Amino acid sequence: MTLKYSRKVMENFLHPKNMGEIKNPDGIGKIGNPVCGDVMWIYIKVGKKKEKEFIKNIKFKTFGCTAAIATSSMVTQLAKGKNLDDAKKITRENVAKSLKGLPPIKMHCSNLASDALKKAIEDYKSKQTQKT
Repeated sequence: MTLKYSRKVMENFLHPKNMGEIKNPDGIGKIGNPVCGDVMWIYIKVGKKKEKEFIKNIKFKTFGCTAAIATSSMVTQLAKGKNLDDAKKITRENVAKSLKGLPPIKMHCSNLASDALKKAIEDYKSKQTQKT
C-alpha cells in the first residue's frame, strides 16, 4: 500500500523541528500505540510571563513512522510559546490541518502527538502540586 503524504508532512519528517531531549525537563509525556508500535516522548520547560505559565522550550523523541515523526515535530511547533491552557487545547485536527492533511489510516498518529503533549503538561502540573 502506497500512502500519499503532503509536502508539509514530508518536510517535518525529513527535517523535524525540536527533535531531541531536554535535560531536567519540567514535564515529560510518554505515549505509545501497541497496535502500530509508535512511541513518543514530549519534554517541556515552562516559563512565566505576567503570572501565566507558558511553554518556553519543547522537544520530542519518537520511534515510529513518517506520520508519527511529522506530527511530533508539528505539535512542538504549535505548542512552543503558548500558555499551558492553550497548549492543552491543541487537537489532532489542529495537528493534521497544520500538516496539510494526513492519510485517514495515519490520523491516530496526530492523536498520539497531542496526547503526549497533554501528558507532559499534566506531569508538570502534578509536580507543582507536590511542591505545595
